[in-house]
Order: sequence, then C-alpha cells, then structure tokens
Amino acid sequence: MSETRSDGELLRAVAADADRRAFEELYRRYAPWLAARLRGRCADAGVVDDVVQETFLAVWRGSARYREEGDVAGWLWRIGSRRLVDVLRGDGARGRLRQALARLRHRDEASAEERVLAGVEHGDLAGALVRLSPELRAVLQATVIDGLTTREAAVLLGIPPGTVKTRAMRARRQLREALA
Repeated sequence: MSETRSDGELLRAVAADADRRAFEELYRRYAPWLAARLRGRCADAGVVDDVVQETFLAVWRGSARYREEGDVAGWLWRIGSRRLVDVLRGDGARGRLRQALARLRHRDEASAEERVLAGVEHGDLAGALVRLSPELRAVLQATVIDGLTTREAAVLLGIPPGTVKTRAMRARRQLREALA
C-alpha cells in the first residue's frame, strides 16, 4: 500500500518528472470539486467540463506554475475561474486583448458589470455598489457572491489574504455609510 502524498508533493512530481500517477491523483482529488465550483458560475455542463480539462491540462503542460503559496485548491480555482471567464468572453487571450483595446477607446462607457450592478432592483444598494472601487467590488464578489474563503479569494484575486480582509472591511463600511 502506497503512502498518500501531499498536494505539494504531487505538484512537484508533476512539474519535475511529468509523473502521470501524481497527476492522476491530483485530478481525482480536485476535478470534482473544481467542476462543482465552476457550475456555480456556469450552468452549461459541457463548458464546465471543458474548463476543468483545460485547467488540468495547463497544470500538466506546466503553463500554470504553483509557487507553493496558499493551498492547491485556491490555486486551481484561480486558474479554472479565469479560464471560464475566457471561455465565456470568447477567444481567450485574443478576446482579452480586444476588450482591453475597446476599453481604451470607450473609457466613458460603463462596463457590463457596472451596468448590471446599476440595474439591481434594491434601491440605494445599486448606487452604493457602483460607487465602490473595482478592487472592493471584486473582493465582495469573491467572498460574498462566490462564497470563497479569505485565502481562496486572495489566490483568485492575486493579492495577500490581509488585503482581502482590509478591502472587505472597507467595502462593508462604505456600503453601511452609503445606505445609512
């Protein structure tokens, strides 16, 4: 009977030796969890399955590098959620570039997210949310809407956990003040 390896050991084996068994174990541990989390953002099971496959393919190919900061689940969630956004936007990196160029041309136009937030049917809440900085709104989305822990949100957003806590506190304070 073999000894159970930690997530970090599995990832090191995949990165250093292209260890197929380590990769399969990592996949068995996290693919169902990742698929369940992604289904919370996308109802299309086919798209979710493709994104899970692309996420693990990036791990196998080494294009996604784990720096041993934070937990593996949060790291995989960050890769998977970004890939899902790419798929939903279309064209992946090419689509991101096209959107960045479009934003530069139309700086005065509200983004789709800002229009949705402005359309919330809860009186002053919509206005209060729109007035939050994008950084504060992103933390609220990750922690409140997506239900991520502070650590998972930190990995997803690429910021330290302490910054997630500070931004969440600032966002709540600003919302309280705006709604008082």
